[in-house]
Amino acid sequence: MKSKSSHNRQKKKIKIDKSKSRPVSDSTPNISDEPKEEIDLTYGRHAVLAALKSDRAINRIWLTDTILAHGQFYPLIKEAKAEGTIIDEVDSRRLSNLTQGRNHQGIVAQVAPYVYWDLPELVAHAKKVADPVIVIADGIEDPHNLGAIIRTAEALGVQGIVIPKRRAAGVTSTVMKVAAGALENMAIARVSNLNQAITKLKEDGFWIYGTTADTDNLLHQTNFSGSVGLVVGSEGKGLSHLTQKNCDQLVAIPLVGKTPSLNASVATAIALYEVFRQRQ
Repeated sequence: MKSKSSHNRQKKKIKIDKSKSRPVSDSTPNISDEPKEEIDLTYGRHAVLAALKSDRAINRIWLTDTILAHGQFYPLIKEAKAEGTIIDEVDSRRLSNLTQGRNHQGIVAQVAPYVYWDLPELVAHAKKVADPVIVIADGIEDPHNLGAIIRTAEALGVQGIVIPKRRAAGVTSTVMKVAAGALENMAIARVSNLNQAITKLKEDGFWIYGTTADTDNLLHQTNFSGSVGLVVGSEGKGLSHLTQKNCDQLVAIPLVGKTPSLNASVATAIALYEVFRQRQ
């Protein structure tokens, strides 16, 4: 949905269902006020606004009257309702129940599940630009870290992200919230075998760099020209031994303090900044 036109709420109001027991159509899952984690909820102003502006299907939206009257949200909410989205105007307490106490900022949406890209499609998408960059996440288990990586990657111009199906976070409501809308503009492939995916990327011309503390090759002394695949390790274990062997080159972020390592999303941000700094 691309409409950005403004509407005067006083002239024509959206009819809102304020009941707690409104039936949901067969195509929309029926959920309670306290949904389980597997239900695809996104919440927070930036995340829901991005979903409203994207082509993603939205089944239902709960929001406060303040958000409904907001100039940015009102025309998009009206358009969503016209396309079949159920709109519920509720109080902040119910939103807190829906999000299990998280920071909802007055709006929650039940969106269609994120549709992952196939790896060949992601590679073809990435190669539409000269010298593309793809991030490969080796076992990121914390959804907050994955969300932060997605947000940083999109902000810096990364063309795609590859994550494994097992022993790693997928795209959840927490990831959507932390990514703050960046998810709607990021291609993510979820693969069964990460090292086979890395091999495929190498065959397609990507030079694979793995971030680790166990190397003398420093980040700022590395030439990141050409098509780059940047592998980042999990929060506790870093890169697996097999993944390290599969990389073309290992690089380290130079640390001078007593802290031995960095948070996975912070390390990813530093590494990506250096990759794109060299291209300016």
